[in-house]
Amino acid sequence: MNIKNQLPRIYLVRHGETAWTISGQHTGHTDIPLTQLGERNAVLLGERLKGLNFTAVYTSPLQRASRTCELAGFGSVVQKDPDLMEWNYGEYEGITTADIQKKRPDWNVLRDGCPGGETIDEVAARALRVVARLKALNNGNVLIFSHGHFLRFVACAWLELPKENVRFFMLKPTSISILSYEVRLSQPAIRLWNDDGHVEQ
Repeated sequence: MNIKNQLPRIYLVRHGETAWTISGQHTGHTDIPLTQLGERNAVLLGERLKGLNFTAVYTSPLQRASRTCELAGFGSVVQKDPDLMEWNYGEYEGITTADIQKKRPDWNVLRDGCPGGETIDEVAARALRVVARLKALNNGNVLIFSHGHFLRFVACAWLELPKENVRFFMLKPTSISILSYEVRLSQPAIRLWNDDGHVEQ
């Protein structure tokens, strides 16, 4: 793909399936591996991205993201960025929403946050840092491997929306989303969101 004379595109990939993806447990900094299906879908992701050129590739250091990157074929060129790690869920790490709501019936992670973990403002600040670096590049396409909740904050930061809007941006495992611009660099937009047509269900 020739990216010359084209507005930059930021390809966002949520990591592949893990055991906690299936169970619905909050997976922040717990470094768990991909399932066999997660690994197969990471390879299929690589087929989907084959032929595209990227001026930079970044991944969260957590193995579920970095392994997805490696299996997709970008392990030799990737740079690890701690800012791309998932939300630190503190006391709610490894716990499902249903179990949390037994004690806090109205609890919602995107509104209420997690005791002992990162605040919503802290996660949003990381996303703003990432987006500021991405917008400063402006010299080609970039590929990012990260996590479901964090990438939703990245989308809001890219579009300059209030962080409360993260609830509108759902992401499936191994999905591809593309951030870009409508006509010029002053008009950030979403070109594609939550596309997992390449994966094995």
